[in-house]
Amino acid sequence: MSAPASDFVREMVREDMEAGTFGGRVQTRFPPEPNGYLHIGHAKAIILDFGIASEFGGTCNLRFDDTNPDTEERHFVDGIVEDIDWLGYTPARTVHASDYFEQLYLWAEHLVECGLAYVDDQDPETISAQRGGYGRPGIESPYRDRTAEENLDLLRRMRAGEFPDGSRVLRARIDMAHENMQLRDPIMYRIRRGHHYRTADEWCIYPTYDWAHGQSDAIEGVTHSFCTLEFDSHRPLYDWFLERLPLPSDKPRQTEFARLELTHTVMSKRRLAELVATGRVDGWDDPRLPTLRGLRRRGYPAAAIRDFCTFIGVSRTNSRHEIELLESFVRTELNRTAQRRMAVLRPLRLVLTNWPTDEAGEPAVEWFELWNNPEDPADGTRQVPFSGELYIEREDFAEVPPPKFFRLSLGREVRLRGAYLVTATDVVTDDDGTIVEVRATYDPATRGGSAPDGRRVKSTMHWVSVAHAVDATVAEYDRLFTTAAPGEATGDPMDDLNPTSRVLLTGCKVEGALADTPAGGVVQFERLGYFAHDPAEPLLFHRTVGLRDEWAAIQRRQQR
Repeated sequence: MSAPASDFVREMVREDMEAGTFGGRVQTRFPPEPNGYLHIGHAKAIILDFGIASEFGGTCNLRFDDTNPDTEERHFVDGIVEDIDWLGYTPARTVHASDYFEQLYLWAEHLVECGLAYVDDQDPETISAQRGGYGRPGIESPYRDRTAEENLDLLRRMRAGEFPDGSRVLRARIDMAHENMQLRDPIMYRIRRGHHYRTADEWCIYPTYDWAHGQSDAIEGVTHSFCTLEFDSHRPLYDWFLERLPLPSDKPRQTEFARLELTHTVMSKRRLAELVATGRVDGWDDPRLPTLRGLRRRGYPAAAIRDFCTFIGVSRTNSRHEIELLESFVRTELNRTAQRRMAVLRPLRLVLTNWPTDEAGEPAVEWFELWNNPEDPADGTRQVPFSGELYIEREDFAEVPPPKFFRLSLGREVRLRGAYLVTATDVVTDDDGTIVEVRATYDPATRGGSAPDGRRVKSTMHWVSVAHAVDATVAEYDRLFTTAAPGEATGDPMDDLNPTSRVLLTGCKVEGALADTPAGGVVQFERLGYFAHDPAEPLLFHRTVGLRDEWAAIQRRQQR
């Protein structure tokens, strides 16, 4: 897979550079609101913002859009900084919209003095109802024609805290009949006595997103302001404000691009917060979530996310990408970097009845040298113990094999990975008839897994020595939502939640080397997939992706 050479955003910036717009300067910003953690949709924006700045010799700031004291918290700020660093980017500066509260307020007074803003005493419900609708003009507020002097006095008294929350707002005076609803006298300030995580109780009026966004861009000297498509209708308001203010530099330009949507998950921060708050997931870092914290805990490499976002590119049309495409990038990266280990998730004991014993009568132990990563010989080898009592996957044995079952069954010979050929002879069952042990013989002449007479077997199975096994817990994951577009049929994504999106397996048996896997490290369990060692809980492994390339299968079906 290769990245597109260009896109409409890069062409626009390139043309600006060639024309000397903004003095040939490029400055971008990534402006998250700290009311939740970042998800992979934000990653696309981060990669665009920082990528454009890097490609054109510019800079990119991280700016926290912290204008809502009721929902924003310091731990979200810290988490966002951490996620951006993990993704591989370093801001030129880290700033906050709250840094500009005083300047924003002074500019609001400027618009009031120019007759371009007024204080409205109506309640929010009335204001909303008076906005009208598409094809239906709004109704002008009875307070719209207050004098500049009266509005200025009221605004200053709002700031001073003389009025209760929600009793007044400051609105831009534009056009209540405008076809663009965003220009129907939008609210600039509201009275809200929430405790702000940075400014504490210094302010009791807070700017709206539309009032803070473009002006913050201008204060910082941003040249190109990239937003997702839902802000397309906000751009005329963005420009209206900037064109009426005494800016310190050139007016920045807002450009919109399609947001990232993935199948079988949700990208709405509100929906993600609902999943967390209702306990449907175990927090913002739950490996089933598309949050960067969840993806990191699940073992997704940052490089794979960057490559995926670069590959899908930037467009003007919203679309939903298959999650299997993202997983293919994850699988490709991990195939290159992850060490191999053997783990048995649903263990069944395999006893080699002709295996030799040592002087003490215990099963002898042999050691096999296996590659840590066949894709990278420089990653070296490891020694893996083998004895006469082993664990194999329960599904790798069938007393009565179904058609096309080539793994172990009575009378059939298979290869144990890197060790010997073995043939099952009989089984041991418990009182309920459940098979608890398979007995087999091994061929001593097949050490390394090859027969000297050239005979072939149809299956190679992984294993773990019973005497050397380490207990582990493994979390297997399915899609968080059962449908590709959650909520499309009912309107509520929660109706499509998958009740079996996670299966927790205890009593798994893994080779001892897995105990040394670094916290957060990802390894390949041979034949099973890629698994990430939990950052906090030792010997808990999260299934990252399987070995099967589901994206390739989807492409083959689409080509038929």
